Amino acid sequence: MFDLGIQELIVIFVVALLVFGPKRLPELGRSLGKGLAELKKAVQDVKEQMHTELEEEKGAASPEAPKPLPEPDARETGDKAKEPPESDREKTRKEDTAG
Repeated sequence: MFDLGIQELIVIFVVALLVFGPKRLPELGRSLGKGLAELKKAVQDVKEQMHTELEEEKGAASPEAPKPLPEPDARETGDKAKEPPESDREKTRKEDTAG
């Protein structure tokens, strides 16, 4: 973003130290950091809001596909073919207990 070297940063730090003093400089740094964090959070919130609004517009512009009907439960219809298949362990347990 900014093309600052070590020398420029040292000059800025020395000027800030002379202007604000050693007692007030940490307080200034903290408040500057908090301000930047709040700014970053606000920018992120705006980005998220724009993203959700664009997604809503895309969804409203395209026609909705019809939703598939849910399949009836195997217990309700009495159809054994729709029940989940048994695992190999369950099959061997039934064979052991039966025979």
